[in-house]
Amino acid sequence: MSKNLKEAIDVVKNGGIIIFPTDTAFGIGCRVDDVKTVRKLFELRKRPSSKAVPVLVSSIKMVEEYVEKIDPDVRSLMQKYWPGGLTIVLKCKKGKISNLVRGGGDTIGVRIPAHQTVRELIKKVGVPILGPSANFAEGKTPFLMSDLDPNLVRKVGFVLQGRCKIKESSTVLDVVKKPWRVIRPGAVKT
Repeated sequence: MSKNLKEAIDVVKNGGIIIFPTDTAFGIGCRVDDVKTVRKLFELRKRPSSKAVPVLVSSIKMVEEYVEKIDPDVRSLMQKYWPGGLTIVLKCKKGKISNLVRGGGDTIGVRIPAHQTVRELIKKVGVPILGPSANFAEGKTPFLMSDLDPNLVRKVGFVLQGRCKIKESSTVLDVVKKPWRVIRPGAVKT
């Protein structure tokens, strides 16, 4: 394991916030289960508390710990597009996901990124991490290290070096009820 990755894992495990590359864009995140740090992340990004944030996981097994029943057709979708640029919105176990992460609702958007380093990070941390883009609310989505706002970089505990291959935001698909609906078109064309 690289020194870079080890440091990122330590920062997240200890309640810090990091910036990291994914397959789609640079994300900014922390442990999903650290309410104090989640609140700090929202304040840092100036994100309205009514807006849910995406959650990144390392496996479907990890998803199962945080969401209600996964229908077989949704599971097929996961197996086809994960790891990859598809964020799937599912009904969550509200007791396991803070109100802030859910934006006050009862769903979460989850994704397994196609970025080996980030999946390793999540696996070693042992819980999902938040994965909104590493920008201030309504700011430009960063696809390159040079796109990162230095003012935001100064406010986090660590920046994990790396590259984004796709350089397009993930597609967000709500599968809570049929017909499914695309909330945000992006990297995956379903």
